[in-house]
Amino acid sequence: MEFDVLIIGGGVAGMQCALVLGSAKEKWFAKNKNIGIIMHQRSSHLQNALFNNVLGLNPGFLGKDILEMGKNQMNELYPHINQIHNEKVEAVLDDQNGYKVITNKETYFTKNVVIALNYAKPFSIAGLEQYVEKHSRANPMKDRIQLRNFNHLIKDGLYACGTIAGWRSQYAIAAGSGASVATDILTLWNDNISTKIHDKINAE
Repeated sequence: MEFDVLIIGGGVAGMQCALVLGSAKEKWFAKNKNIGIIMHQRSSHLQNALFNNVLGLNPGFLGKDILEMGKNQMNELYPHINQIHNEKVEAVLDDQNGYKVITNKETYFTKNVVIALNYAKPFSIAGLEQYVEKHSRANPMKDRIQLRNFNHLIKDGLYACGTIAGWRSQYAIAAGSGASVATDILTLWNDNISTKIHDKINAE
């Protein structure tokens, strides 16, 4: 299968990136784009999260519920996003038209890749080893890692977002990071015209 963008990781950063990309479906520059997300969720820190300090979430909200809600939200609002479940990425390799992403079950080709995994060791995706470095913001005692990037961009067509991009582990930060990458990709699709996507209430 071929994609215009393939997101690796189904935590908050990855799903937020997918939601923003999906919401641009009626724009001319995004209308026929093929978007996929490999839904790694078992290692997401949301699995054990309890939220009392997030704007818009009722105190006591559970991270594991957000993971389920995110999948349902994508299914209901943006069914054109391909959710890929029960696959683990083994390699991200350069390809003549972008990248080849190899999982334990399939091989995918994509023009853009977004890495949205957490910052824990071990990091074992072949083809990305040269970008792994010590995390710049995490507690040094925790020995976390990130992928070397500049404003989320590792190199042309290859992005990182969330903690793997060097941000702290915080729900709002991860969501903002995923949205930032999505708007960068939308800007690229829109002939490099700065682009953001917001729905609006129709005025009477």
